[in-house]
Amino acid sequence: MASSISMTTTTTTTGLQTFFSSPLPNKNARAEAHFITSRLSCRPRKCEFESKRRLPNSPFLSLKPTSLRNCLNFKTWVSTVSVEHSSDTPTPESKLETELARLVALRAVLSQANGMSEKIAVLDKEPRVKNFFYNNTNINGGVFASLKLDQSELYLLKCLVASGQGHVLQIDPFWLDEGIGGFDLERENGSSKGYGSSLKSAFYVLLGMIEKFEANGIHNGENHFGKGFIGGEDEAINDGFRGVLRRLLRTLADIENFYDCIGGIIGYQLAVLELLLTSKSGNTPSIEELRCEYKEFHVPFGSDLSEDANYASQAALWGLEGLPELGEIYPLGGSGDRLGLVDPDSGEFLPAAMLPFCGRTLLDGLVRDLQAREFLHFKLFGNQCITPVAIMTSSIKKNHELITSLCETKGWFGRGQKNFRLFEQPLVPTVGAVDGQWLISKPLSLVLKPGGHGVIWKLACDLGIFDWLYSHRRKGATVRQVSNVVAATDVTLLALAGIGHHHGKKMGFASCKRNPGATEGINVLIEKKRIDGHWMYGVTCIEYTEFDKLSNVKAPGSPDGSQAMYPANTNVLYVDLVAVEELGSNKDHGCLPGMVLNLKKPIVYEDQFGVKHSIFGGRLECTMQSIADHMLNTFPSRSYIDVQDELDTFIVYNERKKVTSSAKRKRRLSDQSLHQTPDGAFLDVMRNAYDLLSPCNIEIPKIEDNSHYIHSVPPFIVLLHPALGPLWEVTRQKFHGGQISKGSELQIELTEFSWRNVELNGSLIIVAENVLGSVQTDENGDPLIHYGYRCGRCLLENIMIINKGIDWNCPGNTYWKHEVQRFECLKVVLHGNAELEAKDVTIEGNHTFEVPNGYRLQITGGNAGLSCKMIPIQTEMMDTGSWFWKYGLKDSHIHLEMVRL
Repeated sequence: MASSISMTTTTTTTGLQTFFSSPLPNKNARAEAHFITSRLSCRPRKCEFESKRRLPNSPFLSLKPTSLRNCLNFKTWVSTVSVEHSSDTPTPESKLETELARLVALRAVLSQANGMSEKIAVLDKEPRVKNFFYNNTNINGGVFASLKLDQSELYLLKCLVASGQGHVLQIDPFWLDEGIGGFDLERENGSSKGYGSSLKSAFYVLLGMIEKFEANGIHNGENHFGKGFIGGEDEAINDGFRGVLRRLLRTLADIENFYDCIGGIIGYQLAVLELLLTSKSGNTPSIEELRCEYKEFHVPFGSDLSEDANYASQAALWGLEGLPELGEIYPLGGSGDRLGLVDPDSGEFLPAAMLPFCGRTLLDGLVRDLQAREFLHFKLFGNQCITPVAIMTSSIKKNHELITSLCETKGWFGRGQKNFRLFEQPLVPTVGAVDGQWLISKPLSLVLKPGGHGVIWKLACDLGIFDWLYSHRRKGATVRQVSNVVAATDVTLLALAGIGHHHGKKMGFASCKRNPGATEGINVLIEKKRIDGHWMYGVTCIEYTEFDKLSNVKAPGSPDGSQAMYPANTNVLYVDLVAVEELGSNKDHGCLPGMVLNLKKPIVYEDQFGVKHSIFGGRLECTMQSIADHMLNTFPSRSYIDVQDELDTFIVYNERKKVTSSAKRKRRLSDQSLHQTPDGAFLDVMRNAYDLLSPCNIEIPKIEDNSHYIHSVPPFIVLLHPALGPLWEVTRQKFHGGQISKGSELQIELTEFSWRNVELNGSLIIVAENVLGSVQTDENGDPLIHYGYRCGRCLLENIMIINKGIDWNCPGNTYWKHEVQRFECLKVVLHGNAELEAKDVTIEGNHTFEVPNGYRLQITGGNAGLSCKMIPIQTEMMDTGSWFWKYGLKDSHIHLEMVRL
């Protein structure tokens, strides 16, 4: 005997009559009611538990039981009755399969329709569309039917209903009092009294007034009612029906247009259901997999930059030589929810790109790394190249607005606005994990999230980003995520781009050893045998959410066939622009690589009453690195070892702390791991500083395992401008001898710098105004850095610096932000082309030396302590300085020579 529980909520009835009058359930039912109510409160539609009562259509159905309960302080009671069900009752999976088949058929018919009128006619035949828009008893449909919408807008709304998402269009009852669209509740129904007593009506009016007050700034002492709550042009004020509907229509248009390659709105939901069924019933093979009779994963072969220094230098040199033909692509549209980053002034959530790390935002860090490579190219080859940067943003957490504002505030980083192109990715609906229904925070308002960084290729095609890069004469590009703070360390990025560009590859991965248990994907060499007998090979990746794939295919060399043996996918990529543009312009699902539906995390949102909800769900996401799945090479026979050099895809390895260390999540006080936190990333930056300086005959404390710093401070802080290298073989020629004692702090913000036998016990901060060169105005009036022109310079030789430095016991210190309290410090500020030269001297205590533009400060030891001389720089040395580093090549290695004028 099969049985189930049928629930009927007493709040979703005509008006609130039953809400006030239903008898209380007996004590035994209350325990069941608690769980059931929490399920029903998630969204204003029929949930996965089928109601036994057919409720009449009512505008009040859009009100959530929990929201009303919180406002009224009443309890919502739910009756439960055990009923018999026949053995042929459809399972949730069978319902999804039925819905999937229906949408497949509908998409096929719509694809054959010519013109908007014919497409609308197809949709009008759908029972759901008929019932919603043409049923006289449906007030929601009646409202939309009364609006003067054009064909394209009607098409979007009908696609929404046809895809099973009619609950999104439930009308808020407060809007009915506003005469939306000329729709009059009393005229349509004879009287409004059927929807509740005058007392209940007054209650709704009161709630409506509160909402309008909040929407119009009354809580801030402002009154915007004079501008009109409905129908006004200012949507920031007009949060009524028309404003909300306009936003919904824009979102639907974005979905329909961007996902046109899979069928628009209908195709989006179809893909959701396919992935949802796969997650419930196991892996469903794709069309490509059905064409293969055999598939196997291998650990991909690739050069290890940490083991072959000569090859690493050669590959980096290829990258430097090819820099004028390379662009930079940053996918910055993610929401970064796990960071919990909040603006301290406004209290608003901020995107990951705005995280202050080591004294500047993460986006600042990306640009500094890029400028360091450009500066090295200038010093080596004598010509300046400005790399065009394409940045994908989104509207989540004002991402696009904030990133644009940051670039403007920074003067476009001295690179000119013309060398940046910001493009906004569409937000997509989130869906419930049980039935794939779209989540709403309030009537007509979807819970939206970015659709993953994999949309970048199609979006770049749609918006002309590739053409813009071609106009800058670019052939390839490096791609990195903003949260990875170490990807440009030493040779990693230059070697990756150099190998890809020099050998004409289509795509490359920078990889490393994977941390056990990390939430990161893996790189694999995939091997497929096609039915026609040919073999296909390529380097690609598998996301951590898709690791169950490994259990269904052969994975030789691993005892348990698990992912532990494979290297980490870091999303540090090289791409050939023509290759990815060709794939991104496809008119099928191939332009949306690696579509996944990750349902393992809760989606948190707030409804119109301020009540927070947390529901397991996800959204349709694409992964940018999975574009490699469509770059496989075909061979007549099997030989996965011999063919790897011939593949269009490749992989290169380096030490993990030189490839990936991400600031993705906020550290909690209870955390016993610093993995993927800003704290852990900061320690990796310090480890790299130790590895960089210790071979220079500089004594410096070693950084231990992260576990040593869960409750303790780091042994030192060393922050060096990347343009001091960025290749370590360059940086190491600028440092030699001395000591950095435990508890010391060193910050160097300039490139023309020399350290010879310096002992530091305390804090030393040297900041140049012209780190890379002087900023001048280009033909468009934008500030532009001229590399190597009038740089600040500092030379330290045989000196000892002693001061109290950082207060390491200060509870307000945040080391990864470089926000620290100091007792004492030696600080040097170089304005313009100013220089400082300190030799054979001990500098004790708290000092600040500011050197004006056009002067050189000489510090030496004297009878009274310090001897300081301010000397004007000679006119003929104003541009080049009194000394500079001359860069030269010997074989594939860079050698420096100090030239004194």
